[in-house]
Amino acid sequence: EGSGRREKVASMPGVERLSLDLLLSLAEEASRLAIPVLAVFPVIEAGKKDLNGSESFNANGLVPRTVSALKKEFPNLGVMTDVALDPYTSHGQDGLIDDQGRLLNDETVEVLVKQALVQSQAGADIVAPSDMMDGRIGAIRKALETNGQIHTRIMAYAAKYASSFYGPFRDAVGSGA
Repeated sequence: EGSGRREKVASMPGVERLSLDLLLSLAEEASRLAIPVLAVFPVIEAGKKDLNGSESFNANGLVPRTVSALKKEFPNLGVMTDVALDPYTSHGQDGLIDDQGRLLNDETVEVLVKQALVQSQAGADIVAPSDMMDGRIGAIRKALETNGQIHTRIMAYAAKYASSFYGPFRDAVGSGA
């Protein structure tokens, strides 16, 4: 959010959080260098986080606005989005939980489907679910196809969990659970 904002991610040297205006400048450079895809990850304001990750499927939210702006300015640049709830939940977990702290798989999948669909409708070329919910890939694919988003690709994220970047990633998106 905002403009002219550049913030270093302490746990990931060389990585910065950027406001949209600065991201567009970076995207211009990426296009010039023939970098085919940019992956965008949000930092959601604390006041927009809730137990259900509702901001994740807000069509006017940060990610859809960012994707739309990138695709408007650079239609040939691929845009990949993260399908995950940890940046959006007040508890910082990647799934919805009940009062006892147990994961609610099916309810979480419903939210992830809404999130992926909103991202795709905003112009995302690739949606990348990074959660571990059972059944989410089939549910996302079905929703994308049912809603005419047949060209949106789904990318597996399995390598992220085995990476030393996973801990710093959670820091970068502000999901410090």
